[in-house]
Amino acid sequence: MYSTILPGIRRISDEMVALRRQIHAHPELGFEEFNTSQLIIDKLQAWGYQVTTGIGGTGVVASLHGGRGPVIGLRADMDALPIQEETGLSWASRIPGKMHACGHDGHTAILLAAACELAQSRRFHGTLHLFFQPAEEGHGGSGAKRMLDDGLFQRFPCDAIFALHNMPGLALGKLGFRAGPFMASTDTITILIHGTGGHGAMPQHAVDPVVVAASLVMALQSIVSRNVSPLDMAVVTVGAVLAGDAANVIPATAEMRLTVRALLPATRQLLHQRIRLLAEQHAAGFGARAEVRLQHGYPVLVNDDVITRQLSLLAQEWLGADNVIDELAPLTGSEDFAYWLEQVPGCYFIIGNGDGEGGCMVHNPGYDFNDEALPLAASFWVRLVEYWLGPVEGEAQT
Repeated sequence: MYSTILPGIRRISDEMVALRRQIHAHPELGFEEFNTSQLIIDKLQAWGYQVTTGIGGTGVVASLHGGRGPVIGLRADMDALPIQEETGLSWASRIPGKMHACGHDGHTAILLAAACELAQSRRFHGTLHLFFQPAEEGHGGSGAKRMLDDGLFQRFPCDAIFALHNMPGLALGKLGFRAGPFMASTDTITILIHGTGGHGAMPQHAVDPVVVAASLVMALQSIVSRNVSPLDMAVVTVGAVLAGDAANVIPATAEMRLTVRALLPATRQLLHQRIRLLAEQHAAGFGARAEVRLQHGYPVLVNDDVITRQLSLLAQEWLGADNVIDELAPLTGSEDFAYWLEQVPGCYFIIGNGDGEGGCMVHNPGYDFNDEALPLAASFWVRLVEYWLGPVEGEAQT
């Protein structure tokens, strides 16, 4: 694996690991990445990039022009999560209640390492845009969507776009790809059950919304098992049921909070329709009323078939077929890079974060990005750019 790391990346790998750990120690939540953005800006300007700031709030776009040719974009997310870190590492978060529990510190350092090498080598023609995105985790809304609302691709048009994410449990040195639907949509649905409150000792004079909610929890499970094809993926999870304050009081209302996920837009729409209809009719059967509120989240992430297969072949030629998973299983997690892929074709792929100490799952207080993945992933970014934009005319590609 280490023989595939580019010499230029190898030379700066220690510096980039230190940078990653600096970002890790100073995490910032979505749309609060002021120090992280400034750190990125300072590096990119020093390397000769044309830098644009303030896109989508704290978003940064860096451009490097190599003459006429195609235009591609690489994206890294910058934000942390509201989690108290428990790793005990010397570079652990110094900000109480905030940590880089998803590896965005690593994603940022990877793209910066590649940016440094590309600025020096410039073995390409065309234009490269580097997108450093805020708020992928949705703290305060989607950073990807807000950058779109600021005219991202009108100002920085691209022929293809790319992003990566680390995966704990996938061996270090491996890359994973999947063409077509890859990550699930995610929506939040709130169901308010309106009943009639009363004395707990005289339930015949009330309409108990707790009983309605309890019955509805089970009824909702029939949607996935009986309305969605067994060959399709769908998730309906009731994460919270909130009602009442006292044992001897029947409350007037109960609230249910659901997360709803799908891998196909048609399935996503079906889930919305069936949940609303089932909740309303189920509640009516008890003499209650259901109020259903839908909060749309990230759409299905769909990788372009041709681009993804090209990228997988590039990875196989570079790393060997044994280190590339060409048909990685779809993921039920969600990702707001999906908004960008609705407008520009591209590919979102996975890099191994390793097993053992580096294998703790993301969004966990014990997680840390595996620094050994940084130089390999940065080298692949460089290879991708040189492949897609090609070598400078008359210069052999190395």
